[in-house]
Amino acid sequence: MSDTTHKLTVKDLKSDQEARWCPGCGDHAVMNAIQRALIELDIPKENFVFVSGIGCSSRFPYYMDTYGFHGIHGRASAIATGIKIANPELSVWQITGDGDALAIGGNHFIHTIRRNVDINIILFNNQIYGLTKGQYSPTSFKGLVTKTSPYGTVEEPFHPGELVIGAQGKFFARTIDSNVKLSTEIYIQAGKFKGTSVVEVLQNCVIYNDKIYSYLTDKDEKENRQIILHHNEPMIFGKDNDRGIICKDNKLKVVNIGENGITKDDLLVHNAKEINPGIHLMLTNMQYPDYPVALGIIRSVDAQTYDYDVNHQMEEIRAKAEIKCVDDLLNSGNTWEL
Repeated sequence: MSDTTHKLTVKDLKSDQEARWCPGCGDHAVMNAIQRALIELDIPKENFVFVSGIGCSSRFPYYMDTYGFHGIHGRASAIATGIKIANPELSVWQITGDGDALAIGGNHFIHTIRRNVDINIILFNNQIYGLTKGQYSPTSFKGLVTKTSPYGTVEEPFHPGELVIGAQGKFFARTIDSNVKLSTEIYIQAGKFKGTSVVEVLQNCVIYNDKIYSYLTDKDEKENRQIILHHNEPMIFGKDNDRGIICKDNKLKVVNIGENGITKDDLLVHNAKEINPGIHLMLTNMQYPDYPVALGIIRSVDAQTYDYDVNHQMEEIRAKAEIKCVDDLLNSGNTWEL
C-alpha cells in the first residue's frame, strides 16, 4: 500500500539508471517536466505506468522509478490500451516519437485516439529518426536533407494536431522542450483529463536535426513567433502583447492591436472545450512565418472513455449471465455422465 501521508518528490520518481540521452537532448527537459507534473497529481506512485515503443524517447521507462513496459516498434498504443482496460485504476503514460507513433505505429495511434482510451500520449517530435542515425520521419519538413533523403525528402509531412483531431481526438496540446514551466502545466492537465490526451512536444535532436525549432526558441523573437493559448482568454501574443488573432472570412488572421481600430475585444477568445473542431484544427495548423505557432492546450472536450464502456459492458453482461463460473459452463447444455 502507498504511504498516503508522503507527498511524492521528483527524487521519488527517478530510477537508479543513468539517463543515456545525448547531452543537450530535449528528452532530458521532457522527463524533468513530467516528473514535476506527476507529483502534483496526487496519485500513488505504484499506480503510474510508463509504456514505450522503440526510439530515443522510448528509453524513458528505464529512468522512472515506476512500473514500465518497453514494447516493440510502434506498438506502445496497443500495449497501453491493454494495460488500462485490464486495470482502469492505473495512470498510463505512453512515451513515443514521431517515427514510432506516426509511421509503423500510425494505425494503433489513430485508433487509440478514436476510441478515447484514458491514457496520456506524449509525442516527442524532433522530425527525425534519432536512434537509427538520422533518417527522415513522417513529420520531417518537405525538402529536408537526411541520410535517406540526400536530395531532400519529397513527402508532405504529417501535422500531428491535424491527425489527432481528424481521428476524433478530444485532447490535444502542444509544447516545446525548452519551456519546462509550460510543459509541466500541460502534463498536469493531461494527467487529469479523462480520455486520450495527446501532447506534442517540439523537441530538439542535437545530433541529427539540431536547431530545427530555433525559429521558435530564438531569444529575441520567440514571443513574436509563438502564441500560448489559455482557455477563455483572448488570443494575444507578441513581445509587447500587441498582436492577436481574429477570424475573418472563415480564416484566421494576425492583427496588430491598435491598428485599423482593432482592440482586444475584437480578438478570438480561446475555447478549448468547443465540441466543433473547426477553430481547433485551424489553430493546430498555424505555421510560422504566416502565423505564430500555437502552444498550450488547444482542445479539451469531455467524452465517455473506451475503458469505462468496456468494463461497464462486462459488468452488465455478468449481472445477466446464467453462467457464473467454469463449472456452470461445463454443466450447461447437454451433458453426460460416463
